[in-house]
Amino acid sequence: MTQVKEKQGASYIWPESYGNPEWLLHDRFGMFIHWGLYSLAARHEWVMNYEHIHPAEYNKYFTFFEPDLYNPKAWAKTAKEAGMKYVVLTTKHHEGFALWDSELTEYKATNTPIQKDLLAAFVEAFRAEGLKIGFYHSLIDWYHPEFPVDCVHPQREDESFKLAEKDRDISVYRAFLHGQVKELLTNYGKVDYLWFDFSYKDRGFNGKGADDWDSEGLEQMIFELQPEIILNNRLDLGRGVITPEQFQPQANITKDGKQVIWEACQTLNGSWGYDRDNLQWKSPEMLIKMLSDTVSKGGNLLLNVGPNGRGEFEKKATESLQEIGEWMRLHSRSIYGASESNFEAPLDCRFTQKGNRLYLHIHSWPFRTIHLKGLAGKIEYAQFLHDASEVKYVEYREPENYNHTAPVMKTDEVVLELPTLKPDVVVPVIELFLRK
Repeated sequence: MTQVKEKQGASYIWPESYGNPEWLLHDRFGMFIHWGLYSLAARHEWVMNYEHIHPAEYNKYFTFFEPDLYNPKAWAKTAKEAGMKYVVLTTKHHEGFALWDSELTEYKATNTPIQKDLLAAFVEAFRAEGLKIGFYHSLIDWYHPEFPVDCVHPQREDESFKLAEKDRDISVYRAFLHGQVKELLTNYGKVDYLWFDFSYKDRGFNGKGADDWDSEGLEQMIFELQPEIILNNRLDLGRGVITPEQFQPQANITKDGKQVIWEACQTLNGSWGYDRDNLQWKSPEMLIKMLSDTVSKGGNLLLNVGPNGRGEFEKKATESLQEIGEWMRLHSRSIYGASESNFEAPLDCRFTQKGNRLYLHIHSWPFRTIHLKGLAGKIEYAQFLHDASEVKYVEYREPENYNHTAPVMKTDEVVLELPTLKPDVVVPVIELFLRK
């Protein structure tokens, strides 16, 4: 293992053989897209598992998959305007369906009514907008005839199915897995990020991990084909980008006392894939706070969209992304290239830092003042980021100068003087220029 130096001086644990993650540490904000046959079911991307659907029954979604409104240029434009810098698309989810024209299976987009390689157009559109390209690829495949029935297989409780399929040979499937990954890394130009999902050797009967996938061999092939690519940590090898999903870590993630590179994976509502009846939508304010919270802890945010069966983003999703984009238009310099700070943020606030610029993200608007610890004598200038209007501040005072109209202050403290009314932005940010 080696260490990657980040601008704030932090050292990150990172494998020597892996690509350079500096772009990921800089960009901080990406789009995750879960799209496949499950978009027709519209009941979560794990619907085949949850409802124990037999492959023969599930095949109806393959028969009627026709996303005639699919416009990857519109997707890419939406992502860019939201302030996202990279994208990760599900090339194949656990259901086994390939979005590209794979030579290794008939279970692919080109054999559905749409009759198109959906991945090729996607790569072209997002690359044209300047976004880094990432592929999600499932290590699992519930369609493949040699993928063994295990603790997460849809037919795990069907004893007759398990008996009939007990002789499945994972070595055959493993060759198929490696072959499809090779196609993805050979036929679509430079791929910046390969996001595997997932290993589960300790989850239950017949669970799977590095030996089942031959993760070492797979990893070696990947870097032979794409030496600069970045991988996540789900090959069961103990390396790569750490990817917590659907929760926010309480602090920066470390290993053996050193920081790791990590990425919080979050949904707009409660599902990754299109789920028509899932109405647990996070507000744009909550999503923006998630972004600033993540960066304040040295992480990235990968925010998911689940297009519907005709190939469009939901209206609610697009509206949320547009509001995030407006906030990013004014505040992106507190996100791009920024990371956590060694200074302690006040209650209901988050600090991000980039060089001598310290950014105070105010998650809950206070009355009149915010007290900053440990910054007395260290601030040269302060302003709101959205409009560059000056924010005045007072250095700490000696106790004998206290009075009933002045804020109570402590040694080595700075008090920012704020307007009573919150500025007309979702999450206000104050830019503090520190003395060099």
